[in-house]
Amino acid sequence: MNMQGKVVVITGANTGVGLETAVGVAAQGATTVLACRNQQKAEAAAHEVTQRTWNDDVHTVSLDLADLASVRKAADDILTRWDRLDVLDNNAGGTWTERQETAQGLEYTMGVCHVAHFYLTRLLLDRLRASAPSRVINVTSVGHHAAFKGMRFDDLQSEGGYDGMEVYCRAKLANVLFTRELARRMAGTGLTANAAHPGWVRSRFGMDGDTTGKSAFGFRVMRPLQISPRRGARTSVFLATSPDVAMRTGEYWVRSKPGHVGKKARNDEAARRLWDESERVLAAVGYPLS
Repeated sequence: MNMQGKVVVITGANTGVGLETAVGVAAQGATTVLACRNQQKAEAAAHEVTQRTWNDDVHTVSLDLADLASVRKAADDILTRWDRLDVLDNNAGGTWTERQETAQGLEYTMGVCHVAHFYLTRLLLDRLRASAPSRVINVTSVGHHAAFKGMRFDDLQSEGGYDGMEVYCRAKLANVLFTRELARRMAGTGLTANAAHPGWVRSRFGMDGDTTGKSAFGFRVMRPLQISPRRGARTSVFLATSPDVAMRTGEYWVRSKPGHVGKKARNDEAARRLWDESERVLAAVGYPLS
């Protein structure tokens, strides 16, 4: 698909799946925006994307998902610099062994993987609708199947107990539920929303001190079995560019095909409640959406 004239924003695009997604859409001519926390790494990644694709319409935006003030500033930056937005790829994420908190005091994993992307999407929603047909992609994980207790709305901030992998799986469940509810609310507008599982990718995910003990050991031992970031990015690139999915929305994709959605992720009531709870959390920490 020719992406000339289309603007694509990708979070966490300085490395791994995000970087390869940027390469994939830039190679098809898109104005490609890398939204990243570390600007030095983002600029280096933008240079790499240009070198690999011969597309010099590649840009960076500063975005720290652990700080909602940065999310709001990034959204303002995007809205100021580009008069359209065709694809928003909420790609960034991570897992942490120890409980940490964001700048606003939210539990870090849920805050970065879900709340910040929910906030960014909502801030850009009017521009996405005005640019329709447009697309939102939420990168999730097969791990959402392992969120056996669902969202645990009574303790979204994991204050009553913290298990890093359990919280990560809940955050990935949140990605799928958010996708489902966004698709429902945007039905008939020309804006589609889909979730993508990239596979088990050989990247820096869960490393660089983010995990310790058995989790860290497991990530290192299993690296030879993991797929390349380029292969992992294929589903995201497909959802961002393919005309075959122009009318598909609210789905979960694996290897560029519809995948099996976990039981807890098929709960429409939970999807609606998560949307409302996300708005409530944002308002409680000083970032209301209305």
